[in-house]
Formats: sequence, structure tokens, C-alpha cells
Amino acid sequence: MQMLSVYLNIVPSRYYYLKFILEGYDGLCLLSTVPGKKGCVCIRTPQESIKVLFDLLADIAETLLHHSDNSRNEYSIPMKQKSFFIKTFGCQMNDRDSEIMAQLLSESGYVETGETASADLVILNTCSIRAKAEQKVMSLLGVLRKHKKNNPEMRIVVAGCVAQQEGQEIINRMPHVDLVLGTQSIYQLVELLETKTEEHVSTHLDEQYTIPKFIPTLTIPKSSGKSPAPFKKFLTIMQGCDNYCSYCVVPYTRGREISRSVSHILQEAEVLVDGGVKEITLLGQNVNSYGQTNNVMPEKSDYTFSDLLRAVAEIPGLKRLRFTTSNPKDLSDDLMRCFADIDILCHQFHLPVQSGSNNVLSRMNRKYSREHYLDLISSLRSYCPDICITTDMIVGFPGETDADFADTMSLQEAVRFNGSYSFKYSDRPGTRSAAFDDKVDEAVKAERLLAFQTRQDEICLEYNKNYVGTLVSAMIEKTSRESIVARTGSNHLVHIKSPAGFYAPGEIVSVRIHHAGQHSLNGDIESDVRR
Repeated sequence: MQMLSVYLNIVPSRYYYLKFILEGYDGLCLLSTVPGKKGCVCIRTPQESIKVLFDLLADIAETLLHHSDNSRNEYSIPMKQKSFFIKTFGCQMNDRDSEIMAQLLSESGYVETGETASADLVILNTCSIRAKAEQKVMSLLGVLRKHKKNNPEMRIVVAGCVAQQEGQEIINRMPHVDLVLGTQSIYQLVELLETKTEEHVSTHLDEQYTIPKFIPTLTIPKSSGKSPAPFKKFLTIMQGCDNYCSYCVVPYTRGREISRSVSHILQEAEVLVDGGVKEITLLGQNVNSYGQTNNVMPEKSDYTFSDLLRAVAEIPGLKRLRFTTSNPKDLSDDLMRCFADIDILCHQFHLPVQSGSNNVLSRMNRKYSREHYLDLISSLRSYCPDICITTDMIVGFPGETDADFADTMSLQEAVRFNGSYSFKYSDRPGTRSAAFDDKVDEAVKAERLLAFQTRQDEICLEYNKNYVGTLVSAMIEKTSRESIVARTGSNHLVHIKSPAGFYAPGEIVSVRIHHAGQHSLNGDIESDVRR
């Protein structure tokens, strides 16, 4: 395959936007910065794709070549162009935090690069919810030690939940790390990088913390006509957690629960939609309890998450709305009714149960019972019969007996989840369950996990076969020369052989399903129903 190289000079802060757009066209090209040349990027593409690439670049040329009128200038631009690389581990909250850090750096004159070895700044945004993710971070820090020997000016930042949890210990173990950035400190990233101080750790959790107003003015420029734009985004509505489940580190790494103000959320959502975003996912550790720990609207002291969903759904131009994650103990009837009342709210609900045993749920400090959970499922399906329900499940929690696990398997049969994220229990530092002395043998945990996942795959396939022959609405996420990947409102991935004509990420099409697998569907676009 012959590859052609295209060199462009763009506004440096637009690199992040260009990268986001090109990622939607899988296999179209490879993007990189040109070392030593400010604002210069190299795009490598197969010869047969050059016309598609040029047409795409023509559509977004004005955005790439000109500064936005509403670009912010709170931060000074470094005299020397610097590059940054961010590696994100873990949940959607971390994905959103990485976007925030990337925007702050772009506004300060940094340009994103896809290469760690030559980057001036490398940020690892970490997750500590499971031991495996933490181990990956430490392994990557070992690799970065070698890169820093070759590039002594490189600065390395560890952010996220591992940073919050370990603090100074990261510096002690990995002295080549320049800054440890806690979860409440990401908005001070640029300031901390520019401050000349011996203090390398910023992990203080403030119980009076408020989430700063943050509007994405640089990465979401206004789109016009057929010009492509980022089509879906996460929007953080709250941070932290007050539930203190016995196995979970979130209250210790994200702090106490705090909700953003309604006005800030709606303003950010409006900017996103105005910039071309078609789907928004509202994020929080427990969105069901939004507004319960602090006042989010001065005029209405009892403002709820259901109120917020309805307000966001009214924004003109928004096509899809999702949210995650929820705790069953705070799931209200009013919120469940939203699936019947709000047209653009996707019929998919992630409701983590963690175990089917009341004994285990009690030791987990989940504050609900198996019976209550089943009642919630029944109510959800009464309001929205076609709702797709997914869950989280932990097997092998300390003290889990064969009878407890049997309860989990029977719950799986009773609910018949459309999908699940299931894991073997692992101790996390500082949690109460880490001190429990009745640990389950690793071999038993592995056996139980396999049993649960095997049955879940069977249930998923049974559900998915029901889609064969039906027409579903799906939003295009990625395109390539050979195929298109789209996603339904129920969160099913749909693989489509590329039809005649051009389809862009963010377009909603109707697809006739002709094949079902365990985790995805296959279908064809019906040309007369494209919109």
C-alpha cells in the first residue's frame, strides 16, 4: 500500500480538534506533529484515500487556520512550542478529566502529540479501582524513565486516582516523576507546571471544594454546513461519593460528593451542541443523588437529577442523551419515568448491582437488598419495556460462599441483563474490605467469574438475535474504506459494510439488522431513511 504524506501548518491549539475529527474516520490516515516546527503537522494516508482526506480538510480548513473569536487568553503562551501526550486509564470520568487537561494545555500553547518519547510533557491519568490498572501505570512509568534519560527536559505528571491515593509515595518510588496531581487539582495543571517550587505533590482534598466553571471553547469550534465536528461528549455534573462501599476507593480518591451548578452544566451543554455535538452523556459517580449534598439552583432547593435531565433534553439540536453511573439505593420513580417522558433519552440504563446475595450486599455496604433491586428492574421495564439494562458484578468478595454465588447466578437469570462488566474482587488500599480476613481463593474466584461471564454471553446472544430482521436507529461513530461502525440508542455496536455515498460520524441512520453476535450486530443502511 503506497502512503502519501501531507504537511499542514495549523493553529497549534487546533491539533486536538483535528485529531478528534480524524479519529472518526478509522483507517483514513495517521496524524503526527513535526518536531521543531511550530504548528506543523504531518498526515499520512493511503493513495486511494487522498481525495476523501482533501475533501475533509477543505471542510474544516477555516477552523484549523484561524483562531476562534471566543478563544480564552487567561494563560500565557510559552515562547517555545511544547508538546504533550496524555495516556488515560479507567472510567469515563478520567476520559473527561483528560479532555479538560488537554484543553488547558492547548490554551497555553502546547500541542498534542501521539509520541511519548519526544513529548515535552507526558501525563498519565490513572485509575485505582482495580489493582491491574494501577500495575499498568507503574509499568509505564518504568518505560518513561528510559525516555527521560534520553530527553532530560521531559516532564512527567501522574494524575487521577492513583495520584490521589499514593501521593508522595509515587515520587519516592519513581523520582523521575515531576508532579503528582490529585483529582481536585487538574484545573491548576498549567499553574503548577509554571510555578518554580520544590513542591511536587498536589493531592489535598477539600471538603468545601466546588467544581470550577469550565466551558470547552477551544476544542469545540462552531460548525457550519456539512463541516464535521465532534459528535458526542461527556459532561461532568458531579464529583466524589458519600456512599463508602466497603470495597471502593472513590470516596478517598475523588473526595466527598459535590454537584455542579445547573447553570454551569446547561451553559456547557449548549456550547457543546452549538459546536456540533449530537450526543451528551452526563457523568457522575452516582448521578441519582445529584443536588442532594449542595444547592445547585438558588431558586429551587429541591432540584433533582430528573429535573436536570429534562432541562438538558430541551436544548435545541441535541439528538441523544445518556447518563452514568447510578446507585440503586437512590433510584427514584421520577427518574425511571424519564425513560417514558424524554424522547431523546436513550433506552439504556447501567445499574450496578455488584452481587445477587443479600449477605454480600450488606458486607459491601450497598444499602439495598436483592428484592429492592428486582423491584426497580420491574418498574423500569413497566415505564420502558424495551430498555436495555446493564450492570457491574464483583465475584469472590470476601466471605462469598457457594450459596451467595448461587444467588448471584439466580439474579442474573431473573433480570437477564443486556450486558455486564464483571470482575474478580481485589483488595484496594484503605478500604474496609481489604481488612476482611475471609478472602476467597483465587482459583474459586476465577471459576465463578467464568461461569457468570459464560452465561452472560449466552443471554446477550439470545437478546441480540431478536434484532435480526428489524430496523434500528444508529449513530455513526467511525468510518473506513471497508466499513462503518455505528451505535444504537440501546448501546449496541452495529457493523455496516460501507454503502455508496459519504456518511460522517454523528449522522443518524436506519439500519436493517441481518446478523447478531454476542457483543455486536451487523446490518445494512436503508438509503431512503438516512437523516
